[in-house]
Formats: sequence, C-alpha cells, structure tokens
Amino acid sequence: MPNPLSILFRPAALLFQVIVHFRNTLFDRHMFKAWQSPVPVVSIGNISAGGTGKTPLVDWVVKYYLSIGCTPAIVSRGYRRESKGVQLVSDGQKIILGSREAGDETAMLAWNNPNAIVIVAKKRKDAVAYLVKRFAKRLPSVIILDDAFQHRQIHRELNIALINTTEPFLKAKLLPEGRMREPLKNLSRADLIVLNKISDPQKADAIEKSVQKNGKPVIKARVRTAELVCFSGAFTTSEEARAMRDINAFAFAGISSPEGFLESLKNEGVHVQSHLFFRDHEPYSAKKLQAISREAEAKGLSLITTEKDYFRMLGYPELIRILTARPCYYLKIETDIFEGKELLQSMLNAVVGK
Repeated sequence: MPNPLSILFRPAALLFQVIVHFRNTLFDRHMFKAWQSPVPVVSIGNISAGGTGKTPLVDWVVKYYLSIGCTPAIVSRGYRRESKGVQLVSDGQKIILGSREAGDETAMLAWNNPNAIVIVAKKRKDAVAYLVKRFAKRLPSVIILDDAFQHRQIHRELNIALINTTEPFLKAKLLPEGRMREPLKNLSRADLIVLNKISDPQKADAIEKSVQKNGKPVIKARVRTAELVCFSGAFTTSEEARAMRDINAFAFAGISSPEGFLESLKNEGVHVQSHLFFRDHEPYSAKKLQAISREAEAKGLSLITTEKDYFRMLGYPELIRILTARPCYYLKIETDIFEGKELLQSMLNAVVGK
C-alpha cells in the first residue's frame, strides 16, 4: 500500500532524478572517463537501496573464482565502518580488521573467504591503486567491486545488477520518495541482470519481461538457508546447532527486508515467538541488547539473528557478552542460482581469460 506521506518527498525525488541523469550523461558522453584498472574488474550492485541479496552473490562469485584457481580481491566501501581512508581487511592469508573497522558485511565476506584479499575505501579507485602497489608481486586475478553499479569511476569488464523480485519493482519510486537509486532504464548499463529472492514465479516473470527490453541477459536466483550456527549459550558447536531446528526463539536483526528473514526461520522449523527489527545497518547499543536479552529470558526463548548482525556485534565484544546468558544463533544464507548458472560462470570465466 503506498505511503500517503511519500508525496512530500516527490520534489526531492525529482531533484535526485535530475542529478542522477546529469551525472550519468557525463559518463555516457565520455566527459567523465572511467579509470582502467590493471587487474580485470567485476562489479556487483543494484539500482535499489538495499535488500537485493547482493552480499550473498558477492560471496558466491568469490567462492567460484577460488574454485577455478583464481585469486579474487574484494573492494568495498565498508558501510558504517568506524575507520577512515583505505584499510586492508584481509591480505588473503590472515584477517587483519574486524567489523568495527571494516563494516559488518565486509568483515563477513573476509571471514567466509580467508584466501581472498579484502580492502575497504570510500573511493574505490584509491582502494584499487593501493591494491596494485601493496600486492605488486602477487596481484589478484580479478577485483570484485561490491555495491558499485553507481560507481562509474572504474571501468569494469563485467557489470552485474541485482533486482529484488519481492519488492514492487516495476512501480518503484526514486529516493527519497521510494527505494530506487536510478530509473529502471539505467539497467541498460548492466552486462547481466540477476532476478533474486524469487519466491513468486509469476511476479518474477513479469519483471523479467520488463527488464528484457534492455536486451541484456537475465538469470534467476533465490536465497537459500545454509545452516544455523550457535555462538553462545547451551550449545557450543555448529553441528549441535544444525540439529536444533524445533526451537522457540526471539528473532532480532537490523536489515532492510526482515520479512524474508522470518520466512527463512519458519522454513528451518524455528518457532519465532517474538521479534524486534531495526533499520538496516543500525548500530546496536548495550541498552537495546539488554532489553532483548531480558525479554528472551522472561519468555524462555533462544535468540536468533542474521549472520550480518552477528558480525556487526562481533566487533564489539561487550555487546556479545550481553547475549551469552541465552542460547544464541545466527542464520547463514547463500545464493541459489537455479536458472542461468552456466551463463554466469562463462561470463566470469571470460573476465579472467578462462
């Protein structure tokens, strides 16, 4: 149902549209030029604000490159990190920074892919320049730009755009009236479009028909739960946690699409008795977590959050300690590409000359 207050943001959305169009025109007419990296680049991004399943796809691509013998490097902005400038999160041999300095999603990618180089920087060109100098004797095979569809300062060999099919995508409005960073027509810049989080095939088909007007290939994917991992409380191993499905829980998270998280927990056999959600990437405080822990204890519930939220709290040990009185879990998710996987693999191979 449309928000009647959204009309108040319409003038700002129109101004935003003019700015976006003007900036893109400068790049399209080569008045602004994209810098050519000495290492081939794959960009993974979207045209809406959050909730597209971008991070699991980045993780999938990183793991694919590692599986074929390539060394990938991840370059990210490190959203909401406390550090400044260019920071090396992982050198591909050891993890150097946690979520406080790297950002929750970037720290998660680093820990889940210890053989990948990971760097954060506000200006991605600075990160790539640092990468080329710092790793001159062992350059990576490919650089993966995280959330960079709008970041046109760096040329990319492959430009991937994701669409969250659970949103009213075809009628979406530009920021701040809606959640769109760019108009739909700008998907023409993508080399490949990923329809993600598919749960309603008919809705996905309608979106596919619309975006295919750009003449770009489309593949289909969904989010799949991987495992339920225990990080505190009565159960101490991931094997025990995986066996614990029929549990009563208090779910909490700071993500853009909490409905999908609840649905995933339901599918895992978790009985969510209470839940509390915050804004995407919203910092946790001791006060918030103490209130959550007290309610869970009063109701005899286990605590469950997302993997991203776990890594956000992991950078603040004092916050993790607040939760340890209860059994605590986080849910791992992954991208399941069920249509067009071979196409994606061939396009990724072409970038590195495989």
